[in-house]
This record gives sequence, C-alpha cells and structure tokens, in this order.
Amino acid sequence: MHPLITVDELSAGPRVTLLDVRWSLTGPPGAEAFRAGHVPGARFVDTDTELAAPPGDGGRHPLPDTAVFQETLRGHGVRRGRGVVVYDQRDATVAARLWWMLRYHGVEDVRVLDGGFDAWTAAGLPVATGDEPAPEPGDVVLSPGALPLLTAGAVPGVAERGVLLDARAAERYRGESEPVDPVAGHIPGAVSAPTQANVDGSGRFLDAAALRERFAGLGVTDDTEVGVYCGSGITAAHEVLALRLAGFDAALYAGSWSEWIRDPGRPVSRGA
Repeated sequence: MHPLITVDELSAGPRVTLLDVRWSLTGPPGAEAFRAGHVPGARFVDTDTELAAPPGDGGRHPLPDTAVFQETLRGHGVRRGRGVVVYDQRDATVAARLWWMLRYHGVEDVRVLDGGFDAWTAAGLPVATGDEPAPEPGDVVLSPGALPLLTAGAVPGVAERGVLLDARAAERYRGESEPVDPVAGHIPGAVSAPTQANVDGSGRFLDAAALRERFAGLGVTDDTEVGVYCGSGITAAHEVLALRLAGFDAALYAGSWSEWIRDPGRPVSRGA
C-alpha cells in the first residue's frame, strides 16, 4: 500500500473513511477550519485530545493508550476492511502523525492526501461545511508494534550506531530559538533534518529519488539504523513517512524533545 493518495485518486476512488486532522501549534483550533470547509464525509480528529494522552512524563503529546485510541477510531467510523485517508491543511506534517499511529497499530490500508485540503480546493472539488452526522460505529481492532518505536533510553544508542534525525526547524535544533519547550538545543549526536525540506512549495512530498538523495546526504543508507524525533512526536512522523517514500525504514521517538528534557540528567547539545 503506497502511503500517499492524490486528490484525483481520492475523488474517483472507492469509499474510504476520511479523517481531517488539521492542527497548528499556535492555533486557531483545527475544528474551526474544519467547520469552515472540509472534504465531504470527513470526520474531524483533534490532535491534542484524540491523538495524544495528556501531557506529562511522556512529553507534550505522548501516545494514547491503545484501548482509548481504538475507541476513538471506532467513534469516527473506522472499520476493518475499509481504507482510511487522512489529511491536514497542506503539507502532511500533522496528518502523518495519524498515518503513523494507524500503521503502528496494525492498520495497513491507510494513506495521506498529498497536498492536503489546499490541494483538494485547488482542484475545484466539492467542499462541505459545518459538522458531519455521526457515522455508524466502527469495529477496527488495534494491535500495537507494527512499526519501530524508540524509548528515551534507546535514543543515544541510535545516535551512536546510526543516524538520529531531528525534524524540527534548524534554529530550534541549534538552540537559537525555542518557542515551545523550556530548554533549547538538541539530543547529542542528532543531525538536523527539518521536515519542510521533504515537500515542495505546494506542500506535496518530493519524489522518491529526491527524498532518497536528501537523506543520503544526511548519512542514511540501506544499512543504517535510523531514528527520528521532533518537539513532541508530531512532525517526526512526517519524517518517518518521507523516509518510507525514499525506501528507508526509521524508528520514531514519540516522546521526542519534550520528553527528553524532562529528565535533567539527560545531556543537551547546542549549536551546529
């Protein structure tokens, strides 16, 4: 199953469960954007409350309990035997989080709308407003562990043996700016690899050859152990997806920087 779907394929394809995960760290709430306009039939999924457990020792967006996440998906109509398409506003930096969570929990037929809602509207396709009616409850069954997941304790080993990619903006990696977390810098040994370099000016992913060239330049090979983190495990999933498109496997450190710095005994690096 290719992880991306185009607007043409979605508009002409078979029935799927559509999930809208528009969200921004600085607001406004994604639900407002959803009610103002969304792909017809989509359900809005709240990143802060439905794709994450409450903030705590696991960081700002720790993964939710599997049973809780399963009930969330069933409430949005996710069913066995029916494909799922997820999208955000434009560049999949949020949608990839849900793609990764579904794949991690064993759901194979899940794809990301390349270019997001902006690509849908740019194609002149129909838009719905307001809230959608409640769907028939789903019956999806989740089983975690289908994709590799890193713990904080395993992260230094990846940086030493392979390549640990930091998916945040370069200035946050260097510690020059930290608008969210109380400590600036990066995990020692990590390589700066901002997610925005994975997409073109329209928010669509670069082709596989370009992505492969990008990651090869960061030290990734077919034999390299790769780990990815960001601020709280959202955009790091975008990097994992981009690596998958390039033909590389990578493990996600879901707690990411916001979990790493909760333990003052963990080392922090700054600069390039």
